[in-house]
Amino acid sequence: MTRTGVILLSLGTALFVALLAWQGAGAVAATLAAAGWGLALVAAFHLLPLVVDAAAIAVLIARPASFADALRARWAGESVNSLLPAGQIGGPVLMARHLAQRGTPMHDAAAAITVSTTMQSVAQIAFALMGLTAFAAFATVKSASATHALHLAALGASVVLAVAVAAFFYAQQQGLFGRFSRLAGKLFGARGAMISASASRADAIDEAVRALYRRRGRIAATFALSFVGWVVGIGEVWFALAFIGHPVSWLDALLLESVGQAIRGAAFAIPGSLGAQEGGYLLLAPVVGLSPDAALALSLAKRARELALGLPGLVYLHWSERDWRRRRAPGLPLAD
Repeated sequence: MTRTGVILLSLGTALFVALLAWQGAGAVAATLAAAGWGLALVAAFHLLPLVVDAAAIAVLIARPASFADALRARWAGESVNSLLPAGQIGGPVLMARHLAQRGTPMHDAAAAITVSTTMQSVAQIAFALMGLTAFAAFATVKSASATHALHLAALGASVVLAVAVAAFFYAQQQGLFGRFSRLAGKLFGARGAMISASASRADAIDEAVRALYRRRGRIAATFALSFVGWVVGIGEVWFALAFIGHPVSWLDALLLESVGQAIRGAAFAIPGSLGAQEGGYLLLAPVVGLSPDAALALSLAKRARELALGLPGLVYLHWSERDWRRRRAPGLPLAD
């Protein structure tokens, strides 16, 4: 973990603790405890968007990878992104590696994960704007000042996401992996020789990425599936709040999920978006008539779901790596 990552994680943790202390950890815990076994059902419900997101990856992958491979890769990658201090980089890297270990050429696996991650971010921006539009058109304003703050936060988060996605897409078109490989070779001197030696493989990934973007049908399919995955996630918010005793309408759940995820996405540099997610829900709470302790309980319910699915995902990832190394013939390189 880099020094920057440590600093961001420390700041996120401090914000997380401060928000809990400000609202009263006991009151938040009591609200969350009201959900009881409902939290298990919330975790189970998340399997639906997980399956849809895996389908968004699968449409980009040529055989021999199967949908089951894409689903397991998505599960493992999401577990890493949620629970390990690797920002949002570790998950995609491990997803590509997982697919490569199951027969997909590495350049195709890395390209599929790169493109699907980009399209998922674009779909997230569209989802946030849809939530704002629907709320503005149909909702009854509960707090004018809170609604104004909401618009500023949502637009700010969307701009940050859009700039990051645009920069990432531009870098892909300019040969992101090949350039990074050669730069690393120069920066690390003798140790970088091994890195720069893999430049041809990195160039193959860049070409595979550009080739995928030319497959307009697949790009449209992965965008549409990613968008559906975000929409399905509304049910997680609706069920979580119903179980903790603070039910909201589907329109309010749409706003909480769409703008809340946009705020979390804009804080992608903070591991697990710790603190940012909680602050986002507190900002949205007065707009939908939700109490602060219920807003924090909602965030903690999502954190509990991440633990419930993420810890088994990390165990599976560890077992998968050990199994692959055991089956791998000595000296046999990873699929390329």
